[in-house]
Amino acid sequence: MLLAFLAASLLVLVAAAYLAAPAWVWTAALGAFVAGLAWLAPLAAWATTTLAVAFVAFAVLANLVPLRRKLVSDPVLRAFRKVMPAMSQTEAEAINAGRVWWDGDLFSGKPDWAKLLSFPKPMLSPEEQAFLDTETEELCRIADDWETYAIGDMPPHVWQYIKDKGFLGMIIPKAYGGKGFSAYAHSQVIMKLSTRCSAAAVSVMVPNSLGPAELLLHYGTEEQKRHYLPRLAKGLDIPCFALTNPHAGSDAAAIPDVGIVCKGTWEGREVIGMRVTWDKRYITLGPVATLLGLAFRLHDPDHLLGNEADVGITCALIPTSHPGVNIGRRHFPLNAVFQNGPNWGKDVFMPLEWIIGGPKMAGQGWRMLMECLAAGRSISLPSSNVGMSKLAVRGTGAYARVRSQFRTPIGRFEGIEEALTRMGGNLYMTDAARTMTAGAIDLGEKPSVISGIVKYHVTERNRQVVNDAMDIQGGKGICLGPNNFLGRAYQQIPVSITVEGANILTRSLIIFGQGAIRCHPYVLKEMQATREADRAKASRDFDAALWGHVGFSVTNAVRAFVMGITGSHWVRVPAGAAPDTRRYYQQLTRFSAAFAFLSDVSMLVLGGGLKRREKLSARLGDILSLMYLASAALKRYEDEGRQPADKPLLDWSIWDAMFRAQNAFEGVISNYPSRVAAWLLRRFLFPLGRPYVVPSDRLGHDVARLLIEPSATRDRLTAGMYVTRGEADIIGKLEAALEAAIAAEPIERTLREAQKAGSIAGEDLGRAGLGAGIIGADEHAVLLRAARLRDEVIRVDDFPPDLALAAEARPAVQRAVA
Repeated sequence: MLLAFLAASLLVLVAAAYLAAPAWVWTAALGAFVAGLAWLAPLAAWATTTLAVAFVAFAVLANLVPLRRKLVSDPVLRAFRKVMPAMSQTEAEAINAGRVWWDGDLFSGKPDWAKLLSFPKPMLSPEEQAFLDTETEELCRIADDWETYAIGDMPPHVWQYIKDKGFLGMIIPKAYGGKGFSAYAHSQVIMKLSTRCSAAAVSVMVPNSLGPAELLLHYGTEEQKRHYLPRLAKGLDIPCFALTNPHAGSDAAAIPDVGIVCKGTWEGREVIGMRVTWDKRYITLGPVATLLGLAFRLHDPDHLLGNEADVGITCALIPTSHPGVNIGRRHFPLNAVFQNGPNWGKDVFMPLEWIIGGPKMAGQGWRMLMECLAAGRSISLPSSNVGMSKLAVRGTGAYARVRSQFRTPIGRFEGIEEALTRMGGNLYMTDAARTMTAGAIDLGEKPSVISGIVKYHVTERNRQVVNDAMDIQGGKGICLGPNNFLGRAYQQIPVSITVEGANILTRSLIIFGQGAIRCHPYVLKEMQATREADRAKASRDFDAALWGHVGFSVTNAVRAFVMGITGSHWVRVPAGAAPDTRRYYQQLTRFSAAFAFLSDVSMLVLGGGLKRREKLSARLGDILSLMYLASAALKRYEDEGRQPADKPLLDWSIWDAMFRAQNAFEGVISNYPSRVAAWLLRRFLFPLGRPYVVPSDRLGHDVARLLIEPSATRDRLTAGMYVTRGEADIIGKLEAALEAAIAAEPIERTLREAQKAGSIAGEDLGRAGLGAGIIGADEHAVLLRAARLRDEVIRVDDFPPDLALAAEARPAVQRAVA
């Protein structure tokens, strides 16, 4: 009876923890346990008394909140205040920027999958679809990537087309002359342009991302909006935004660029203004900009504005024609020819009215930038990198079927298949993440943590896609020219890796560093309580957050262990989910609980030192990120109608993500400073071992096969990219060559069998087969067309011997192109 009672008690307590039962349930369960134990077990009087005292103490602390605050929470709050490091204003603004979205569910240990599936599928309006099919298609036709490289810029007629058709004003509302497009439409346009011409994509992307228009929309005065937004929408002004200083790159909040509030002469009268000195670099569109957005730290030593001497980071708009502005020189970032360069000025006087939002917004620049960064970073780089991946996947898949060695298309060799598999799986997942994140922006979200996730992981996976494509193409890929669709993308990969938060910084410091505070349901509340001036409110808030945190940790510890023991087979999945994806939802729920518990233990064991343990922080961020990517892939599968033919792409991408996440768990645990904690965590999180292995070779074969033959799946995988239906450019030729190669394959098999049987011989089996009556004239024509197209697509470009591609030799390149 005693053993049965103990087992039943344990089950009740585990169930209470698993279900996050309220305090009174715990009190009743523990009370029954103590009473039953005292009745059934032959305990000494002191043991019974000890159990009773412990139970009473628990019951009082769990249910009598004022007493608990006085005895426990308030002393802990005082201790926290002593050890909590000071948080600068810029740190606080960065943490408070944006909102929590699906990342909060993943951090909760119990994601609401029904909520995920209920998010509407992003859709284009008829106007947006028409713009994509007409104006964007035409821009792709006239903006040739090789031509822009050869002349060092987009031709004037391309620039004018971009301005005239409103590409620079996609995010500007119609009331100000812009397109008023959705975030998803913005993303689709950038993605399509990126499959054709990087200079066009970047030149359209930057004005519609973090910059003057975005800042004006959210913070500008009505007068500023009425003046600048119509001009920006029509391309009458070309904007750029200057943040990076040679001495402040990743640490952008430390910019040394300075403005001094002072009196000066403006338009013939004395006014209070600013004398600004700055030195900026890497500023996209800077060399051609007419309107400079500038971030600098404003000081008011004479207190002309108020009591604060250090006003803070401020953003202003400056016409580049203003005296003292030095702009126009160019950088040359890895042979990319989008306009990018430095600008600087010394003691340049300007009125306070040039501050975005007017004088009242002086010192609010960092908050403005952080609040707007999430939307821009969620769209621009993910869209452009998915575009590059689509170009690489569609073009290289066709090449791998057309190009033969040892009388076999190279795409059928297992070594090539392995690379093709990674390309297809990575693209499926990154495009899913791009789409879901753009959809979140259109729902009104500002997902700051997710913006870091998609920026880092989409650009990194695109790097893998393009590297794999380059390995497959070999010599064809490394020789630049109009017939090389991959080389320019390969050159420019580091640009995406570097900008808008370098990837090392984003992974090591931002994703989990910001996510642990923003996405955790209690950490930010605890931090805010330690800084609350009202002592009574601080006591109430901290008590609620602290004990909520304790319950949260206990619940996730038990949930992770129970799901580890049971393999998560009993976890409830949403009713609307596809039956063949059931296990993915269950395992992701298990990983979510394990991640939440591991995060809490890491913050408890390492405290503030976790911020400095960047490798551990990076791996924790990887787990959160991979769960987000897997969620996006599942959402895509549902949104696209559960296409059976696409299932290999979903399966490979999920297995790969879960295997990587599992390894990230191991990477954290194996490097824990406390070996005892590491041992306990491993037994708690993976009690029966790690469930995931690498995706199988058979699954990889199924994925690779989808890339090397025309199909609806291949079209869905590369949907939205620019594909010509003729032979005017290399992608069009590859498409034609792929169809021709597939049509020729059965004819070639017939001829090889005839050769083996001795019916025909010689080098030209087609002509021999035609002469012997084995094939007809139509079949021979198919062979000739396939051979011609094959020779054209595998041909490598060559140039005159005096052609140099250095910047100073642009005239020679122009002559060669002409």
